[in-house]
Amino acid sequence: MSDDCCGPVTTAPPPADACCGDSAPAAPGGTLELEDRTPWWRDRSLALPLAAGALWVTGLLLGWAGLELAGLVVHALALAAGAWTFVPGTVTRLVRGRGLARLGVGLLMTLAALGAVLLGHVGEAAALAFLFSLAEALEDRSMDRAKQGLRSLLALLPETVRVSRAAGPELVPAAELRTGDVLLLGAGDRVATDGVIVEGRSWLDTSAITGESIPVEAGPGDEVHAGSLNGSGSLSLRATADGRDNSLTQIVRLVDQAHAAKGERARLADRIARPLVPVVLVVSALVALVGLVTGEPGTWIERALVVLVAASPCAMAIAVPVTVISSIGAASRFGVVIKSGAAFEQLGTIRTVALDKTGTLTRNEPQVVEVATAEGRRREEIIALAAALESSSSHPLAGAVLAAADATGEDAAQAAEVQESPGHGLTGQIAGRAIRVGSPRWIAPGPLATRTEDMAARGMSLIVVEEDGRVIGALGVRDELRPEAASTVAALHAQGIRTVMLTGDHALTARAIAEEAGIDEVHAEQLPADKAAHVRRLAAQAPTAMVGDGINDAPALASATVGIAIGVTGTAAAVESADVVFTGTELEQLPGALAHARRGRRIMTGNIALALAIIVVLFPLALFGVLGLAAVVLIHEAAEVVVIANGMRAARAGGGDRGRSGIGTRSGAAQGSRVPVG
Repeated sequence: MSDDCCGPVTTAPPPADACCGDSAPAAPGGTLELEDRTPWWRDRSLALPLAAGALWVTGLLLGWAGLELAGLVVHALALAAGAWTFVPGTVTRLVRGRGLARLGVGLLMTLAALGAVLLGHVGEAAALAFLFSLAEALEDRSMDRAKQGLRSLLALLPETVRVSRAAGPELVPAAELRTGDVLLLGAGDRVATDGVIVEGRSWLDTSAITGESIPVEAGPGDEVHAGSLNGSGSLSLRATADGRDNSLTQIVRLVDQAHAAKGERARLADRIARPLVPVVLVVSALVALVGLVTGEPGTWIERALVVLVAASPCAMAIAVPVTVISSIGAASRFGVVIKSGAAFEQLGTIRTVALDKTGTLTRNEPQVVEVATAEGRRREEIIALAAALESSSSHPLAGAVLAAADATGEDAAQAAEVQESPGHGLTGQIAGRAIRVGSPRWIAPGPLATRTEDMAARGMSLIVVEEDGRVIGALGVRDELRPEAASTVAALHAQGIRTVMLTGDHALTARAIAEEAGIDEVHAEQLPADKAAHVRRLAAQAPTAMVGDGINDAPALASATVGIAIGVTGTAAAVESADVVFTGTELEQLPGALAHARRGRRIMTGNIALALAIIVVLFPLALFGVLGLAAVVLIHEAAEVVVIANGMRAARAGGGDRGRSGIGTRSGAAQGSRVPVG
């Protein structure tokens, strides 16, 4: 879709639509500019973690220079800076939480750092605090950006709207609209709330809400959704929802609720830590208690602290971040931005991919794909006559006709006395002949009825051309499939991934595109709430990714296990609601991104297994006094080096999954944008 989504909405009336008598700007609602984002170096939430890291490195340098006391002081400051970001929250969670919910990596990290300090290893405690605080800050930053993006959705609603009153039209704030008010819409106006048309005919651009790329005809009795863009006709609309509670504000609530639910999901490290924490605490307490009973409190309390350090997740704390950072960094070099560690973890589990149609599987550029002609008439002639009337229009269908006329090389016809019939089409004079172009509802296809019915069944929008009262041709316009869409779907199927299409378009159009792309399961005419509900059902069955690019996709993107936005063509609302963003337009990046995430997840899982193995081995050895503090710390440090080296493998583009990814070799720019698969 072509909408952006932040900033003021402009609603200047566009030129008249030629093909069907309506209007719509090329970018619905005008230009919507993105909000400025705080750069990372000015983000206060990152200040303490970055300070902790800088102080930790400084402390190491001072220690190597022989200034041990200065290094110790600096490491203590690093520990304080890092710990301040998670220790207060850990304590609050411990006091106010219930059951295992109060436990997590934060508590283990706090206890491990405390144990390391009590045993004189302030530098190691500072390193743990720095790594953990940085990971937490990056997670929080990604969630905050997503929440800021919700405001962009509401930018589609106008601030004021004309309402019919007894004393005449009155301009009122959109937020004050009430059910039953009659809204007066002019050319190019945004619809401020949901309603039903009571008078007038026009064409509505509903792409922001339904994702349908081609404007739809609307007249008395038709329902209209908030955020839709009116064409050149005038409409009277009876509100069926309040200005503050309509389909667009519902999208905002859905996205917000989905993000809140995601924020509560425990990460892999948390799920491992929860059963580990109580065991470590109980055993350490029992070891200390033995000292009190036997009369050797000093020895046994020190042993209890050694047990605590032996069971600390030092390697685990590094295992996940180093793998995630390596994988995310590698993906970003190939045009795939993964917003958080949690998103990366989930991306490697995906078994179902739901795809939006418009702008994701298709180009979002309607084209004339077929022309039906009456006997004795030429295809080029029909296109030229239609283009003559369409030449002053900015309607998407008009643009498709003009592009087709340019491609034929036919001399352009000159139309005179062009008049618009709102919601129907256009009439004009060409070389003394009366020409009409418009919808089949306005101009009966007559002898071309069978052809036009077949074209409509294949998902085409129709423009009928009439000359002096006789139908001489019909143009079929459709938003065509991306050239790489079918190969992408095939590659997903080769990886054992199920594909589903979710779209707001009509069922005929959706089925035609799905069949061409190789997708068997299609759900058409879906509103944003319907898409989100369907994605939640899919995610309950198996980890599900939603791929989309429009404002109407935002709730589904947020509700999926992983939301993937097509960034260049996508709206800011979709980009902010997603967990993963493709900075280019190559849909073929998708199978490679999933394979890359699976490889990274395997490396991360191996690192966690190694970290757990270290704990399992060291725990009994420390418990029974076989190993002292020095040996435990040495083994921990060696394990951390191994974990880091293993995690950095995720940054390499290998070939381990290439055969399963189904991605062929490409050249040029497309080759450069492919995600490494290994």
